[in-house]
Amino acid sequence: MSLKYPVHERFYTWQGEGVHLGRAAYFIRLYGCPQACPWCDSAGTWHRDYRPDSVKLMSAQELADVVQAESPEGAFVVVTGGEPILFDLAPLVDALHATGRRVHIETSGIAPLRGDIDWVTLSPKPFGQWPEASVVDRADEVKIIVHDVADIQAGLDTLPGLRDEAVVWLHPEWSRARDRDTAVLNAITEAVKANPRLRAGYQMHKLYRADDLDVHSDKRLVPLGGNAKLGY
Repeated sequence: MSLKYPVHERFYTWQGEGVHLGRAAYFIRLYGCPQACPWCDSAGTWHRDYRPDSVKLMSAQELADVVQAESPEGAFVVVTGGEPILFDLAPLVDALHATGRRVHIETSGIAPLRGDIDWVTLSPKPFGQWPEASVVDRADEVKIIVHDVADIQAGLDTLPGLRDEAVVWLHPEWSRARDRDTAVLNAITEAVKANPRLRAGYQMHKLYRADDLDVHSDKRLVPLGGNAKLGY
């Protein structure tokens, strides 16, 4: 029997963060995560109060087929979650590569990578399980979520062995960004000025509400760290 992946949602949009900001991307969001971030913007993938009625199981080939059917050539694929690194992604990556797609992952890095992934975005969770050294070494970019000022240094502390060429982003947690929390925003500004290796980030797709335009995206109200009336 072929491996089946628990797909919380899938949708075609554009990458709203990081080095590939603004590029067309097909997102595959897998179900399940042990980190339980208190401000999670995808809490439907793990939180008991927001669990979906069902989670569709799809094979690597089925996912590759829907990516081909629902997005044009040239759009890359982002495998996210939840926590996608918990799954053996090698069959999925191989199936997507066979169609000519590049494959990115967004992960907290808590298990070894499986599959010849083209781009690794590491988002460490210092309050939970830290990333494995092998994933830190493989990271192409790092996204540190800043909910409180102390999160900047806490996130950096999880990254011994990070390659010099890896890009390090400081992202204000969305409720802090939306509410223009000056303590968090100013701390990011000062950190970037003090260490030019760091970059200030933002979740641009949330300003556009870009993900909502795809019929397959999860539009339920999941308000951890957000605003229930606005849907995040």
